[in-house]
Amino acid sequence: MQLDTRAQTLLKALVERYIADGQPVGSRALSKISGLDLSPATIRNIMADLEELGYVASPHTSAGRVPTPRGYRIFVDTLLTVQTIDESAVQSRLHGQALPPQKLIANAAQMLSSLSQFAGVVMTPRRESVFRQLEFLRLGEKRILLVIVAPGGDVQNRLLLTDVDYTPAQLQQSANFINQHYSGLAFDEVRTRLQGELRELRDDMSRLMQAAVEAGSAAMAEGADDNMVISGERNLLSVSDLSSNMSSLRQMFDMFEQKTGLMQLLDVSSKATGVQIFIGGESSLVPMDDMSVVTAPYEANGRIVGTLGVIGPTRMAYERVIPIVDITSRLLSNALSQS
Repeated sequence: MQLDTRAQTLLKALVERYIADGQPVGSRALSKISGLDLSPATIRNIMADLEELGYVASPHTSAGRVPTPRGYRIFVDTLLTVQTIDESAVQSRLHGQALPPQKLIANAAQMLSSLSQFAGVVMTPRRESVFRQLEFLRLGEKRILLVIVAPGGDVQNRLLLTDVDYTPAQLQQSANFINQHYSGLAFDEVRTRLQGELRELRDDMSRLMQAAVEAGSAAMAEGADDNMVISGERNLLSVSDLSSNMSSLRQMFDMFEQKTGLMQLLDVSSKATGVQIFIGGESSLVPMDDMSVVTAPYEANGRIVGTLGVIGPTRMAYERVIPIVDITSRLLSNALSQS
């Protein structure tokens, strides 16, 4: 339902006041801060309508009202006036040509936290499951060292225990076949193609190559569950909305320890454009009702490679956090493209 101007003004005033002091907002306070020349009775009627529509709620212990997740949503989508912030405060922490990518990403997470006073999070670029070259080295009977060289030159080693004792010549033949036919492909693609293209090779050779692909895929995926940098988690301990009881604290620390839910949320955000706001109680991706996550994807050389954001209470100053996330995303993109 489209809200009229008076209802929008009152809802905006209520959300802003509640974000500022965390107390339910009554009709008398709204008549003073809204700037509207309305009688208390008219304000009460409008607030009753907003409550019926699900934008505000009345706590049992107070005559005032607080915004609901739906109220926060309409506020951030249509009523919010975003602040401007000094980009130099952000830019000074991101020196593209002087720092390696991992340091840039760590600095971005710290900066998001320090500027917002909440927790900053950056999902780092996923390691591509692509290899440039594979080599087999015979270590002993039925023991082979698999050497995986990534396109960027990174090297991963894995030990293979085989049923067959392969000769050095057989190992060289297998490596030559894989490198000639599959170099530059992702292991998942190689796995699919191997199923139909190894009929001309002996079964034991086929098994060796399939074992190498499985081990290589696992090596490249190792650490994928930990490709996230979080800074400032302790800031959230001082936010009463998030740490008011043991259940909330347990939920919050489980979220930071497990990271699975955050990874899913950031992955969803990476497929969107610009700043996204996930509000607890509205989005199933946010693990706590009183928590919101403001995110934006970032790029390297024109390609989206990750997501960053701020984790805080639903009662956060969105007008300040949104530009912090937006500017950090743009500046990190520029810095990574120059590094």
